[in-house]
Amino acid sequence: MDAPDPMLLVHRLRGVTVELDALAGRFAQANGLHPTDLRALICLLDADRAGTAATPGYLGGQLGLNSAGTTALVDRLERLGHVRRERDTADRRRVLLSVTPEAVALGESFFGPVIRGLIDQAAAYSPAELAVVHRFLTETQKLLSDPPTAG
Repeated sequence: MDAPDPMLLVHRLRGVTVELDALAGRFAQANGLHPTDLRALICLLDADRAGTAATPGYLGGQLGLNSAGTTALVDRLERLGHVRRERDTADRRRVLLSVTPEAVALGESFFGPVIRGLIDQAAAYSPAELAVVHRFLTETQKLLSDPPTAG
């Protein structure tokens, strides 16, 4: 089988991005969340998976928000029961953020079938094929986190 034109991969990736954005938008709207709220929850879940302490400063930095915007965001998510603030036991001056089990369950009820579908799809690929897909997506994410500029 011939390799697809790299530009076709770019278009396919854009299509996947559009579908993921639409899915996230439906979840956010159905649950009274702003798009930034969902991004914040994902950021906190990713930090937890990576073993990174998620403080309000960390969250604001990840989302590109100032202190006031971050406080308003965390207040809103806490009020909705999606985020919990806790004092760091090692440094009582520091506040740590975590996603509540209820918010995780809510996300699982919506995104779980999609995640399971993706896992099932991946099972059809060989380990070598999955390694190539993983490498491409990892490099793509890295590129997009610090995109090249025109010039």
